Amino acid sequence: MKKEQLIYEGKAKKIWSTEDQNLYISEFKDDLTAFNGEKKSSEAGKGALNNKISTELFKYLKQKGIPSHFVKMLDDNHMLHKKADVILIEVIVRNIATGSLSRNLGIEDGKILPFTLVEFDYKDDELGDPKLNDQHCLILELVKEKDELDYIRYMARRINTILQEFYAKRNLTLVDFKLEFGRDNDDNIILIDELSPDNFRLWDSESGEKMDKDRFRQGLGGLKVAYEEVLKRILEEK
Repeated sequence: MKKEQLIYEGKAKKIWSTEDQNLYISEFKDDLTAFNGEKKSSEAGKGALNNKISTELFKYLKQKGIPSHFVKMLDDNHMLHKKADVILIEVIVRNIATGSLSRNLGIEDGKILPFTLVEFDYKDDELGDPKLNDQHCLILELVKEKDELDYIRYMARRINTILQEFYAKRNLTLVDFKLEFGRDNDDNIILIDELSPDNFRLWDSESGEKMDKDRFRQGLGGLKVAYEEVLKRILEEK
C-alpha cells in the first residue's frame, strides 16, 4: 500500500490517500507543538514512537471490542487505517485534575476527581478549540442527534476504564487524555486519530514523573526518553 495524494496535514500527522478509496495512510511526524501552536519544536524519532504506541493500544482496544479506524502499522512512521469522516469534537477524559482544568476552575493540581469527567472541545484551531455543551454540538451540526453524544460519552468512559487498568499494570497512572471519533463508510461512529503520549497524560505511579508531552510543554526535557519508557512498559507486559 502506497501513499498517493496528501489529504490533510496537521500538527502531528500527514494523512494520505491510497489506491484503495476506503483506506488512508497516516504519516507520524516528529514535530512538537503546544499552546495552540505557539510553542514549536521537533524531536527525532517521536513520530515513530507515537505510531508504535498507538498501534499497540488500538490492537488492545480491538480485543476489548472497541471499533476503530486502525488496520495495521506499515513501518515506523506510517499507519494504515480506514477512511473516516472526522467528527469535529475533541473528547477530553479526565481522572485527575491538572492543566487547563486546574487553571480554569481552581481545582487543586493532582486532585483525584470524584468521577470521570468527559468534556467536549470544538476542533477548530482558529477559535482556540472552545468548550462545547450538547446544545452547541447540535447547533453546529457536529452530530445528527443527542443520542450520538451520549454514545460518544459512553465509549470515552469505556475506553478510559480499559486503559486505566491497562496502564496500572504497567505502573503508569492515566491522568487524562484526548480522543477523536469519526464516521466510517457505514456511518458507524468509530475511534480515530492516535493514542499516544502526545494526547495522553501519563504519570509514573510511584514517582509521579510525567511521561507525556507535558515534558515539552513545561520545558522539562527528556521527552523521547519518556516515550521510549512508555513503549517499553507496554511491550514488556504483553
